[in-house]
Amino acid sequence: MAGELPMMVEADFPLYVVADEASGDVLIAAEEVDGFFVDPEEESPEVIFLGAHEVNKGRRRTEDAVLQIVNRQREKVGEYFIGRVVLGDTGTESPDGRISSVSYRFFSNRCEYPGAAKIWRRWASGIAIEKGEWLQWPASHHSAWLHVVQNAWFTSNRRAARYGVDDVAYLDGAHIFTKSGFFCALGEAVNGPGGYFGSNLDALADCISSSFGEGPLVKIVWQNFRASQESLDHFLLDSLMGVMREFHVDVAIC
Repeated sequence: MAGELPMMVEADFPLYVVADEASGDVLIAAEEVDGFFVDPEEESPEVIFLGAHEVNKGRRRTEDAVLQIVNRQREKVGEYFIGRVVLGDTGTESPDGRISSVSYRFFSNRCEYPGAAKIWRRWASGIAIEKGEWLQWPASHHSAWLHVVQNAWFTSNRRAARYGVDDVAYLDGAHIFTKSGFFCALGEAVNGPGGYFGSNLDALADCISSSFGEGPLVKIVWQNFRASQESLDHFLLDSLMGVMREFHVDVAIC
């Protein structure tokens, strides 16, 4: 994130910041956003920012906007490239300096995971992600968790690679019922809580074959494999095993 964010009043987090990618100029910094984390079928032209601390009314539009998610330490933890945005209606300013609502017209896609908004709030809390925390969310949110993990991982300038020091990753099939769940579990097993190690087959191959980080993954111990076998698509399982064989990752099924 370019420069320090000027805060007129104490902010709740996460803070959603729209900035011009080239100059770093902040267009708006607000505590809530409505209409960005939505199902594609429910998209509307306008995205509403609530509890705005800063609005750059002198710059009403940009062609290269980014939406940043800022945590309690005022560090950027997530980022979306937005493209063209145009300032719309601006609400009234309250005595504490907040502006109730500000609308922007977005001309690109939104985040297609509605559950990501709540997960970003957890990410921005400044409290370390715990082991197995993704399992505390409903299975319907696991794809959103994986999305936030991937976005946050690359926003922090890490690569698709193994950063954990253990050569062996342990998976518990009793907790893996979906494709997203598999990649949530694998990312944690390889790179620790909140860790990323692929989100699809191609990304998995990139992570395994990467020359960065701590080198290639050697072995996966998949405990309670039968439980996963009963839940996951057989084509997905075969494809996962194929990627492991291709890159000489030993898979021990228990």
